[in-house]
Amino acid sequence: MDISVIFKIAAVGIIITVVCQVLKKSDRDDIATLVSLVGLVIVLTVVIGMVGDLFEEIRRIFELY
Repeated sequence: MDISVIFKIAAVGIIITVVCQVLKKSDRDDIATLVSLVGLVIVLTVVIGMVGDLFEEIRRIFELY
């Protein structure tokens, strides 16, 4: 795992927050909710991939089958 992954997740969060705030100010609450859900799915996809890599590495280290 690299520290850049944390910065990428934080950047996605900041961008999604700004877009949601702009959409809420323009009375587009439904699209703002959709954008926040899409951001959540993007971040969860990255995190699930990292957790899968972690389990593979643990399995490799302890030679589990």
